[in-house]
Amino acid sequence: MQGKISSEQSAMARGYLIIERHVYLGIDVCLEWLDVYLHPTGQAFRVRNTPEGLKSLKRKLAGLDVKLVVMEATAKFHRLAHRVLHAAGYAVAIVNPLRSRLFAEAAGQLAKTDRIDARMLAIMGESLDPTAVAPTPESLAALQELLHARAAAIDEQTALSNRRGASELAFLKAEIGRRLKQIATHIERLNKEIERRVKADPALKRRYDLLLTIPSVGPVAALTLVIALPELGTCSAKAASLLAGLAPMACDSGQKIGERHIKGGRAMVRKGLYFAAIAAARFNPQLAAVYKRLREAGKKPKVALTALMRKLVVLANTLIAEDRPWRPIHA
Repeated sequence: MQGKISSEQSAMARGYLIIERHVYLGIDVCLEWLDVYLHPTGQAFRVRNTPEGLKSLKRKLAGLDVKLVVMEATAKFHRLAHRVLHAAGYAVAIVNPLRSRLFAEAAGQLAKTDRIDARMLAIMGESLDPTAVAPTPESLAALQELLHARAAAIDEQTALSNRRGASELAFLKAEIGRRLKQIATHIERLNKEIERRVKADPALKRRYDLLLTIPSVGPVAALTLVIALPELGTCSAKAASLLAGLAPMACDSGQKIGERHIKGGRAMVRKGLYFAAIAAARFNPQLAAVYKRLREAGKKPKVALTALMRKLVVLANTLIAEDRPWRPIHA
């Protein structure tokens, strides 16, 4: 092994290798296991996705110069490993699973197993150097989970309403009506719990209150921005638009100038802003003027509304960064 300090047998007997060069760690996460690959040493092993398993992982990493740990975002299954490794002083990057899969295919790796995925994540860490991020605070993670539960409940409510509208049986309509009442109660309780938790946190409450000063931004949109886009106020206007998935992407090739379309980003933020943009087109004088100008220029309603959503995100980012409420601009 290049750069080895002690003998390989002695190092392996202690459960780790000591090397001089940087090591990139790829971890494929599932409910029960963490598949680990060390690049460029080629070591691969598996530990339990439990506190005891992570203690074992830290022992194996002792003496290694770990430059970066790369994991995929996997709902809640990666959170424990992220928190433990970050607390131990390791830089941890969380990447989009689609991005890592596309990287593997671009590298010619079409097969997919847990060990292969861990290896490709480690190589991706060296090749692309994704940004390391701190774990989401537990209080904010709980709010995000509640927000996702609320979104799922609303989707279910919409589906049931459509089914009831298409049904011709009185019995079925009554059954669906009872379920809709239960879901409405569930959504109301979720709203109250989300609002209670936000108001119990002084920093989040301050952000929430600032966003409510924007005409057309109601409680739902404000809560969505505060919880689903915590980077607001710490990034540029362009970065905020990209995070929300509201920045138009270029599609040019040679002499062809393609249409710009939004892509990626956080769908929940866009959902929260959609109705705010509709209200802004009617009741926010500044944004209503923008909407009117775009429509008169021949833009489709959805394109004009997307432009308003982007302006709302940029405005929210500015207000939180400057820690001030919205103020009308007078002539």
